[in-house]
Amino acid sequence: MRHKWWQSLLFILPTMVVIVLVFGYPIVRIFDFSFRQIWGTSGPFVGLRNYRFVLRDPVFIQAIQHNGILLLGVPFLAAAALLIAAILFEEPRGWRFYRFAIFIPYVLAIPVIGVIFSYMMSLHGVVNQILERAGLGFLALDWIGSPRYALFTTLAVIVWKELGFGIVLFLARLMSVSQELYDSAQIDGTSWMQTFWYITIPQLRMMIEFFVIISIINFLAWVFGYVFVLTSGGPGNATQVLELWIYNKVARVTQNPGMAAAGSVLLLLISSVFIFTLLNLRIRVGEE
Repeated sequence: MRHKWWQSLLFILPTMVVIVLVFGYPIVRIFDFSFRQIWGTSGPFVGLRNYRFVLRDPVFIQAIQHNGILLLGVPFLAAAALLIAAILFEEPRGWRFYRFAIFIPYVLAIPVIGVIFSYMMSLHGVVNQILERAGLGFLALDWIGSPRYALFTTLAVIVWKELGFGIVLFLARLMSVSQELYDSAQIDGTSWMQTFWYITIPQLRMMIEFFVIISIINFLAWVFGYVFVLTSGGPGNATQVLELWIYNKVARVTQNPGMAAAGSVLLLLISSVFIFTLLNLRIRVGEE
């Protein structure tokens, strides 16, 4: 059916209006706030002063470093999800139960995960009690109460929860791969690892890129819930991240909305790099 371009535009216009109102307007206001000394709903224009204060704040710099450390979990998350998905694709005995059990953490609410692990990983929590009863008391550590281990414990919890999404994503793609490729490899006598390296990974290349980019964005801008419930940024600032720093500037501690807005803009700019990369990837997928 022939129709003019503006007719298609009319169909998407209501959704575009909602998106602009819900997301566009707040973004514009955040940029405006970042250049003002906020008193109430507005304030005098101060130029780049908020950005200078933010970039000189040692806690903000520490939060960036912690987000960078959390990003180290992305390669491990992708590799673990890919390997487990490849194993489940072989349909070992009980594979449906394993797939269900692995995916369950992903559908649980982040506050629920945080509260449970805050009790489990404390100095006298369940994990340490199990280690002590198993004769491994020397491994019992203050997982979330020690500045040395708290951030890595938080990272482990995030990876554990997000793992199920990657596995299901890769499994869905593997189910669309032609079985003839694997049959030919089996006839040629290739080992499981060779099949994994030369067939499975190349077939999942675009999906791996997609999952990695999504995970990077999540580790940059979606870890507030984990940190807030699990450690509240402590002990001290050992698990301080960008989102929590922004929250503290608005709702707690110093209450400086202008600096919070400047920090939000910087976080948005950092995340936008990966968002545009994701859009470019989706365009490439569509072309292929």
